[in-house]
Amino acid sequence: MSPTNNVVIIHTDDTGRYISPYGYGIDTPNLQHLAQDGVLFRNAHCAGPTCSPSRGALYTGSSPHSNGLIGLAHRGFEMHEYNHHLSNFLSERGFHTVLAGQQHEIPRNTEADLEKSVLGYDRVLRGDDTDPSNGRLDHGHTRRDFAITEEATKFLRETDRDDDSDPFFLSLGLYNTHKPLPIDQNLVAPDTVAPPDPLPDVPSIREEMAAYHAAVQNVDKCVGEVYKTLESTGLIDETLFLFTTDHGIPFPLMKCTLSDSGTGVSLIAKFPDQIDSQGSSVVDELVSQIDLFPTFCDYLGFDIPQWVEGISLLPMLHGDEESVRDEVFSEVTYHAAYEPKRSVRTKRYRYVQRFDEQYDQYVAPNTDAGQSKEFFKKLGYFEQAPPKKALYDLYLDPNQRNNILEEPQYESVGRDLRDRLLNWMEQTNDPLIGGPVSKPDGAVADKQGALHPDMGEFEAPDAR
Repeated sequence: MSPTNNVVIIHTDDTGRYISPYGYGIDTPNLQHLAQDGVLFRNAHCAGPTCSPSRGALYTGSSPHSNGLIGLAHRGFEMHEYNHHLSNFLSERGFHTVLAGQQHEIPRNTEADLEKSVLGYDRVLRGDDTDPSNGRLDHGHTRRDFAITEEATKFLRETDRDDDSDPFFLSLGLYNTHKPLPIDQNLVAPDTVAPPDPLPDVPSIREEMAAYHAAVQNVDKCVGEVYKTLESTGLIDETLFLFTTDHGIPFPLMKCTLSDSGTGVSLIAKFPDQIDSQGSSVVDELVSQIDLFPTFCDYLGFDIPQWVEGISLLPMLHGDEESVRDEVFSEVTYHAAYEPKRSVRTKRYRYVQRFDEQYDQYVAPNTDAGQSKEFFKKLGYFEQAPPKKALYDLYLDPNQRNNILEEPQYESVGRDLRDRLLNWMEQTNDPLIGGPVSKPDGAVADKQGALHPDMGEFEAPDAR
């Protein structure tokens, strides 16, 4: 393929797979249209179900512990080599690189100098106000996403008029499905929505899920504006367009968990050539977000860098191979608090191992505040002890509630997946192999026993 093709990535916070193309009763017509035009990946997973580590993996093609971003960027965690970032990579190869809105690979910088000098963006679009803590509308949405989408579509229209322009890379980050969610329950009637699986059907959780419906509909409008602009300008015929998110939705048992509800992500791609020329296409095979970087390289005709751990999806998309991987690996080290755990997932099974020998309860600050969290808190959920090692049969138990590791008929499966996980950790130099992982100098993390993040209950700098 020629590197004259453009690349547009829309990435969101905390959307999981809760959009209509995945069968959920949520009104997202623009995403449905994109899925019908492009390739819908039904079994895509992030490399780490927490904000910065997921994005770092997406944009480097390597796992969080390999690229170094094992915690939240705004709390002091960093990549080892920012020149491995996709924006830097494409900029060095002649692309005009543009950031619109959210990024979480470095701390947000008001003057945009860090996004340019560190991440390699030539241009940073802000809109009238892209700080998620400011400019909130009465119903709880932010002006941020609408404003930045307008800036992004303006850029696309200007690009269409410039026939001599370099190929461009546009990264558009949307914030709406991150908490706090909309507060006006009249937007979506709570009693008409289903709670997210696997949460119980109770009024407080329905109310929170109704707020999520309103938020993701806002995301859908933004996606629609960008896609329609690409269509109306003709850029869609020369642009690789991709929609994805960082991890599962911000509810208990979902975001920051090594389950399909945590690692499962939306992933829809629209290629400008024969890959999807026959109309919609669905991929049921396992895919990791670290596979996207090498796929871009393969598609654009660039050599895949040595640091990339992912596998190009093109052979599978062209029909040359049935699948490109037998398993996906995911990890958490730090989110708001320290919670070292790793998992390997095959098509049927998932093995999860926790590596913290000091704290034996669920880590409450790693679950976002909200009505669903309060419901679980009252039930004593965060005082329970999760299993240190667990095996789940996802065909019989998709919500990972029944640990079958000690059942005799699964002994060989458990041993195989444990060995795969430990071998992967050794091959990728996972620091957990050597014991507890300390925070980098200057980074902060909540105490594991805190209830919510950002309440001032921080670990000592030398906690481990």
